[in-house]
Amino acid sequence: MPATVQDIPVNRIDGSAATLGDYAGKVVLVVNVASKCGLTPQYDGLEALYETYGDKGLVVAGFPANEFAGQEPGSNAEIAEFCETRFHIKFPMFEKIVVKGEGQHPLYAALTKAAPVAEGAGDRAPPDGSVMWNFEKFLIGKDGGVARRFSPTIKPEDPILVDAIEAELAK
Repeated sequence: MPATVQDIPVNRIDGSAATLGDYAGKVVLVVNVASKCGLTPQYDGLEALYETYGDKGLVVAGFPANEFAGQEPGSNAEIAEFCETRFHIKFPMFEKIVVKGEGQHPLYAALTKAAPVAEGAGDRAPPDGSVMWNFEKFLIGKDGGVARRFSPTIKPEDPILVDAIEAELAK
């Protein structure tokens, strides 16, 4: 069993094997993304975070998921093309995974266990700690531990998220 979320096997969107441990010593913002969601414009903000803080040690890691109203129906190739052509995404994208319910990927099982309630969720937080919707964010510190979790309504440019990223980068 993996010791940290960094040890859990994942695949890049091109199918190549990876782990978040590839970014050891960096701060990683893990986000479950979707291309047909009302929150999809958050891709712009996520890319802006990556461009602003990437050279300071931030990695944004996008994980497409289709659990919420079927808002990510495409194949990995279609998702990659959408991200590149529509949003000019440069941050790492990973294969589509299940983030909630039956077949939940071990990464998301570990993330939700480590941080069962998303900041900003209020009384909408699922009692079982599951992901609320697309564009929920998990901030992983340089040590590989889950530092914080943010609800989908907290946008990438929100000072709450930006301050949390800056605090983790400063450690």
